[in-house]
Amino acid sequence: MSMIRNSQLCGQAMIAYLQQKGFPEVALHFVKDEKTRFNLALESGNIQIAVASAKEIDEKDHWYRLGVEALRQGNAGIVEYAYQKTKNFERLSFLYLITGNMEKLSKMLKIAEVKNDVMGQFHNALYLGDVRERVKILENAGHLPLAYITASVHGLEDVAERLSTELGDNVPALPEGKVPSLLMPPAPILCGADWPLLRVMKGIFEGGLDNIGKGSPDEDEEAADADWGEELDIVDVDDLQNGDIETVLEDGEVPEENDGEGGWDLEDLELPPEADTPKASVNARVFVAPTPGMPVHQIWIQRSSLAAEHAAAGNFDTAMRLLSRQLGIRNFAPLKPMFLDLHTGSHSFLRAFASSPVLSLAVERGWSESASPNVRGPPALVFNSSQLEEKLKAAYKATTTGKFTEALRLFLSILHTIPLIVVESRREVDEVKELVVIVKEYVLGLQMELKRKEIKVDPVRQQELAAYFTHCNLQTPHLRLALQNAMTVCFRAKNLSTAANFARRLLETNPTNENQAKMARQVLQAAEKNMKDVSQLNYDFRNPFVVCGATHVPIYRGQKDVSCPYCSSRFVPSQDGQLCTVCDLAVVGADASGLLCSPSQIR
Repeated sequence: MSMIRNSQLCGQAMIAYLQQKGFPEVALHFVKDEKTRFNLALESGNIQIAVASAKEIDEKDHWYRLGVEALRQGNAGIVEYAYQKTKNFERLSFLYLITGNMEKLSKMLKIAEVKNDVMGQFHNALYLGDVRERVKILENAGHLPLAYITASVHGLEDVAERLSTELGDNVPALPEGKVPSLLMPPAPILCGADWPLLRVMKGIFEGGLDNIGKGSPDEDEEAADADWGEELDIVDVDDLQNGDIETVLEDGEVPEENDGEGGWDLEDLELPPEADTPKASVNARVFVAPTPGMPVHQIWIQRSSLAAEHAAAGNFDTAMRLLSRQLGIRNFAPLKPMFLDLHTGSHSFLRAFASSPVLSLAVERGWSESASPNVRGPPALVFNSSQLEEKLKAAYKATTTGKFTEALRLFLSILHTIPLIVVESRREVDEVKELVVIVKEYVLGLQMELKRKEIKVDPVRQQELAAYFTHCNLQTPHLRLALQNAMTVCFRAKNLSTAANFARRLLETNPTNENQAKMARQVLQAAEKNMKDVSQLNYDFRNPFVVCGATHVPIYRGQKDVSCPYCSSRFVPSQDGQLCTVCDLAVVGADASGLLCSPSQIR
């Protein structure tokens, strides 16, 4: 403040430094150039200084920028003044429309008539809802059919009859059986001028510098309560000569803040040290705006490390980073619709008026009327474990009936939903992890079976895929169907030894279907007469193995392999770094900390 008073520091370097650090309102005190002061005032939102600088500069571009900033602040008076200075009659008319100032809008209609602006006349008549004036304008402009239709639709029978006489045989026909809709302007919800603003504490620079040489704090407060908002208006057009349109203030120009006088010449007193007393705050009684609270979605993010809750909060970026770190997921395309469902499902949307923006309200999980209003719960989620159970039942049924494409779609949907599930207990966590293993086995098996059906010219590969399917961890009824299928394929290809193995395995499951058991015994009897295979298969049922999820070849015990960090599918080493073909989400061989689906895991 001392530097500013004594002008010891000045120049562009100081201004740039303060502007860079986010203090344009402080930089205002160092600036003498009006254009620079105008730019800084707009940046800091100081509309009063911006108005004073715009008056000094008096250029159209600066008045336009002032109008944009004043409109952002809701200062309708300054917006009106800026539009008047730039002769921007179209925007001025629209401003009067949305603020409900019909009186000034009527004056704009007269101004447009004096200026011989036909389009301006019609727009203002449309804004005013003045049907007779619109008919008159259309008639004067030579658009008699439009004038006739406007008069007829709005019930001006006398005018319509007169126009129909002038039109003669060219009277336009109105559609029959349709109720016409009247073009009337909407009534403003609230007619007013400036938006209300909160009175806040002045900063040290405003309070320290602006009070120098001014009156007492009490006088300042009285001045603040006074009606200093001067109305802006337009000169009555009846007194204008030769159509010269000028816009002025009703009560004259706004007085300058500093008229060059020195004010009260009060000298400082040199008081003894013991007489010094703490200075009271000039604006001690001024209302201070409360600190805004933290948004609910930000509270959700800070309190959780679960990807589902981050997605529900709308922070998809952190949700993807969590899934990448926990499960090695890199392909988020299958999860995009689920992210959107989580975010939409955790919010309720309310529209107050047709013209107002939609309000978004957070929906919390487990909310009750007895809950404290200051305590935020976790977001409500659209996915839960019971939904997965129902989907699993549907997938089992599709597998049983042989609808493999539909079953594969359902199993993949479960596999894609599990990372976005939140459960409450560790028992449920174990169930979810077990579900991943179950679903992974079915996805791998169904992928091999669908691929086998596509192969028509390679019977050896068909037998191999059918054989690998029987080594997936399936439910007993599905395992019996896979064994029966593999037995049939190998028996037809004259690989009797391999077919006999599948028949024995099928009988060991004690099939309840008598036809399955009968067929297995018949194959076994036929194979015992000639236990040979016509073709050599890449399949050794005596050596335990797992099937590669990408190449669909066996990985026998003792051979090197890599696994998916999410679904734990196994792959040959050449697939390291590739996208998992089973879950279609994670990268094979990526480092991951493991699936988190419960708050208790985090604690």
